[in-house]
Amino acid sequence: MSDNPDPFKLEDQVAVITGGGTGIGLGVAQCFVSQGAQVVITGRRKEVLESAAAGLGERASYQVHDVTETDTAGTLFDHAEERHGPVTCLVNNAGNQVRKPAEEITDEEFNAVWHVHVSGAFALSQEAARRMMAREGGGSIIFMASMASLFGIPYVLPYAAAKTAHLGLVRTLAAEWSGRGVRVNAIAPGWIETEMTRGAFKEVPDRLVKVMGRTPMNTLGKPDDIGWAAVFLASSAAKFITGTCIPVDGGAAIGF
Repeated sequence: MSDNPDPFKLEDQVAVITGGGTGIGLGVAQCFVSQGAQVVITGRRKEVLESAAAGLGERASYQVHDVTETDTAGTLFDHAEERHGPVTCLVNNAGNQVRKPAEEITDEEFNAVWHVHVSGAFALSQEAARRMMAREGGGSIIFMASMASLFGIPYVLPYAAAKTAHLGLVRTLAAEWSGRGVRVNAIAPGWIETEMTRGAFKEVPDRLVKVMGRTPMNTLGKPDDIGWAAVFLASSAAKFITGTCIPVDGGAAIGF
């Protein structure tokens, strides 16, 4: 038995959460703060971040940051550490999408999605891991995967390719870094009530019916459903978990 009376608490943690101003990222931030963590939320829209950080309270701050500007990863972590102390958790949540038939997607559109989800997330993960491995205590990195990591979804090819790449990153980075104190995992959200999901349902009206048809729990998830899974993976309760992906999906991955 662990000596920790509450292994799910995050009172000694500092987390950087990309795309933390809205949707799933904000839900993760809210759950982390409720468990005692300090958080830095990032994104490209200052007004959105400012409002979200104010709502999160004194344990939170924000930093305007574009994950595709990979040479600025160190600056982001410098800001976080100056404000809150050493970063112990990175949540790679920033995302974008292009919805159109695969044969119509341009190189520019494909690369725009890839650079956010893969190149940008990898650059931040490298920076986080270097710092975590250089000090005692290590840390954890969480990638936000997707149902598109697990099965085919039409008209989102760049997104599906990027989210599938997340699983390769998780497994390989976990194999390389876990022995040096950095755990790497992923969460695969099902269909969660967010602005992005609502937009997808508007563009493809029959998609909600199809989603509910393969989701045994017959409901959409909430951002905090993902947030609590992230709390678990960041906490000492998950100290022996690395290199895995946890679906939080109401059963969609196994539904028919």
